[in-house]
Amino acid sequence: MQTTAYLRTVVLVALLFSAGRIAAAQDTSPPLPGRWQASVTVNGVEIPFDFEIVNTSGALTGSFFNGERRITSTASRVEGNHVVFTFAQYAAALEATLQADGLSGEYRRDARLKYPFRAVPAATKDIRDEGGPPIAGTWIVQAKSSKGETAWRFIARHDRGVTTATILRIDGDTGTLSGRYQDGRYVLSHFSGARPMLLEVIPQQDGTLTLRQNGRTELVAVRDTDARAAGIGVPADPSEHTGVTDPSEPFRFRFRDVNGNEVSSADDRFAGKVVLVNISGSWCPNCHDEAPFLAALYTKYRSRGLEVVTLSFEEEDQLKNPERLRAFIRTYGIEYTVLLAGTPDQLAEKVPQGKNLNAFPTTFILGRDGRVRMVHAGFPSPGSGEFYRRAETDVSREIERLLDDRGSRP
Repeated sequence: MQTTAYLRTVVLVALLFSAGRIAAAQDTSPPLPGRWQASVTVNGVEIPFDFEIVNTSGALTGSFFNGERRITSTASRVEGNHVVFTFAQYAAALEATLQADGLSGEYRRDARLKYPFRAVPAATKDIRDEGGPPIAGTWIVQAKSSKGETAWRFIARHDRGVTTATILRIDGDTGTLSGRYQDGRYVLSHFSGARPMLLEVIPQQDGTLTLRQNGRTELVAVRDTDARAAGIGVPADPSEHTGVTDPSEPFRFRFRDVNGNEVSSADDRFAGKVVLVNISGSWCPNCHDEAPFLAALYTKYRSRGLEVVTLSFEEEDQLKNPERLRAFIRTYGIEYTVLLAGTPDQLAEKVPQGKNLNAFPTTFILGRDGRVRMVHAGFPSPGSGEFYRRAETDVSREIERLLDDRGSRP
């Protein structure tokens, strides 16, 4: 009881410092910096994840995680024991109040999604798996999606007592789920400001896995080396999923950029260049996964004749005032052309040359003559391991090949 009273006194004093009520205080920041064990509640399911708060020269930043990648706040505001972190790249905000037992508040995204938020200081003890059966490797998962998929991949690995995994679909993956083995199952979760998921992975006696998503949907997974995997199906090939109606025709576009200037595929800036046309949207988590790669690709190859154009499909309010898209551009240091193409449900109308075009993101790579030479549907995050590396390699190799192919000029 004395220890509890003492801790409450320490917190109270720290809050008084943060409010500036003690004139002699040298550090007026609230006792918030550090790692937190956080959770959001989505449809009655609690999704645990790591959150970190950093104080840099008196300014606080909050960060979600997608594996090793940080998703960091773009602004913050502290009022006494109340803090607000803004994530402009997601048009989202996390508001929380520091109480005796931790942080409590709400995460809001796009004024449409609201998730209750809780957090306690992260335990310093190293918590590891109880030693469950190994599930590392690639598994084939039964699926039935609106994109015509019959199978997905479940990719897992064990590293120093921590299990990480992701489910890879044609448009991208679920982000890096992490957790440990307990009570006969792996309990893995993820929240990076988007894609909240709690995944229970239950090993079965017959060598299969049961994947239970958010306490509801159950899927069966079979190792990709198991003969039974063929009975589930073959995951869609990102290089074959989407095509063009007439490969002999140049790929055309004409839209306005975020400043209202019209940009066309016929503009001089694209003449005789290799052009990567990226179908995207700042609302799309897998597009956030891809953006760092495209930014680096443009920096590397622009001097050799590469141009990158993103056709961004946004909701109506963002088309009128694309604040989130502007933040997306700033966050990833994007220097290539970004155009406002329409709303997501207008994709087929606005890009009529696409065939079976239904994944965000999708990348069309054009030769110097403007014709489509490669299409890559979706984009995985680093959590997909070799499939992430393969996506980067496949696109980079095609870019290099086309840059060296002088015969493809019009």
